[in-house]
Amino acid sequence: MSNPATASSNTQASAWSPLRIPVFRALWIATVVSNIGTWMHDVGAGWMMTTLTDSPVMVAMVQTATTLPIFLLAMSAGALSDILDRRRYILVMQVWMTAVAALLAVLTFGGLSSAWVLLLLTFALGVGQAMMLPAWAAITPELVPRSELKQAIALNSMGINVARAIGPALAGGIIAVSGSGAVFALNALSFCGVMVVLYRWQRTPVVSELPAERFFGALRAGMRYARHSSALHAALIRGGGFFLFASAAWALLPLVAKGMVNGGPQAYGLLLASLGGGAVGGALLLPRIQSRYSSDVLVAATTLLYAATMLVLAIEHRLLPLCLAMAAAGVAWISVLSSLRVAAQLSLPDWVRARGLSVFMTVFMGSMALGSLLWGKVAALSDISVALLVASAGSVVSVIVTWRWKLADIEGLDLTPSMHWPAPLVHEGVEVDQGPVLITIEYQVRQGCRAEFLKALSRLAPSRLRDGGYGWGVYEDTEKANCFIESFHADSWLEHLRQHERVTADDRQLQQKVESQLQEGSQPLVRHFVAP
Repeated sequence: MSNPATASSNTQASAWSPLRIPVFRALWIATVVSNIGTWMHDVGAGWMMTTLTDSPVMVAMVQTATTLPIFLLAMSAGALSDILDRRRYILVMQVWMTAVAALLAVLTFGGLSSAWVLLLLTFALGVGQAMMLPAWAAITPELVPRSELKQAIALNSMGINVARAIGPALAGGIIAVSGSGAVFALNALSFCGVMVVLYRWQRTPVVSELPAERFFGALRAGMRYARHSSALHAALIRGGGFFLFASAAWALLPLVAKGMVNGGPQAYGLLLASLGGGAVGGALLLPRIQSRYSSDVLVAATTLLYAATMLVLAIEHRLLPLCLAMAAAGVAWISVLSSLRVAAQLSLPDWVRARGLSVFMTVFMGSMALGSLLWGKVAALSDISVALLVASAGSVVSVIVTWRWKLADIEGLDLTPSMHWPAPLVHEGVEVDQGPVLITIEYQVRQGCRAEFLKALSRLAPSRLRDGGYGWGVYEDTEKANCFIESFHADSWLEHLRQHERVTADDRQLQQKVESQLQEGSQPLVRHFVAP
């Protein structure tokens, strides 16, 4: 399959434009089929558990077994996804999930499954899914040009909603005719298409002369980057503010359906279908909307739209108005989610992309889980309408509180490696794992430029800390006027060499701003010291 890097980015963008790229199109279709199988498994496992036990706790634990691995493994999965070849890593996870699903099907057909076996194997499937998700999200920028990243993420979100609409309906019919074992077998088969596409994809690996990061060091580097990246903070804060309150509609929708006029499981299914349909329609409209409005305006407006739908859920009890409200909620949901995912992608360079996205996924899932518990408790203490009204008001307040964290600024970032730092001179006695390392940079600042210099240097500090440094500081020489020393540390000589590969084009511009304040003919004097 051809590399998308050769695809033209000048093609007029549309909702479907990423599908013109063969590898993305093949992987998108295969993923939709695989997601249908996943939703079929969820229905089959939930129904089968009701036939194996009468315990509500065991039935509820099926959903826990599916989602808990994401909380436990997201950061570890992100680290592995960044230090291993992502294509091969995803292939291994696909093989794992195929084997687990096939084993569950065989045991079910043979009458050997039990409640605990079902729970254990569902958890094993959840482990595979959790370990794969960061890598899966991280490969999207490799499949499409940057100009079509928004459309690609919207299409991926739309595919999930298409699968959500088709999978449960198919599973219900198959279970009625052939039982849950057939659903598990079809889920195993659904992974095969993804494996074939990944096997044929000729991914261009990232080449580095340095050894690959080690697992625990990669974990620390990922958390350090997330801590010091203001761009990623914007996506996380805006996302947390939205998902915490938006979770109320998801958590309380079954109870809304039960309490409405002529309510019941059929009404619940129609509300979910309306939500999925709205999400699909929203994905198709997104490119046109995104071309007219900034990400900040779009997220704020669609958050307010979502708040309005929760208001309707709180006060309305008829099916048609509620279906219309859920369709609007689907449009709002996919607009916010796609915008935040794009912001998270654009805030991350490739070397830490999967780790940063795993932090975003953790915030997403954590906010949804915490919000579900919160609004369930509010509903228990008052009633469903009060919980939805409070959540609706909270969504409006979240727009105001989080507005200062701008998403539009992220789109202008250039995080491609600049490779402009010269290779440091080193004598033969220094080992790559030796450390810690002290880096000092001496600046001779022009008369009258002190304040502007310090301001520019402070803007450069986060990049030192994101890319592997710690203990950053700036000091003024007491003997020579306008002479300053910038210093920071790295854990080892190898970690500092990695910093050389991680410096971005934006960092280079900041460095040039700093150097513009220096005395004429003066250059920064860089020195390295390593602990013996």
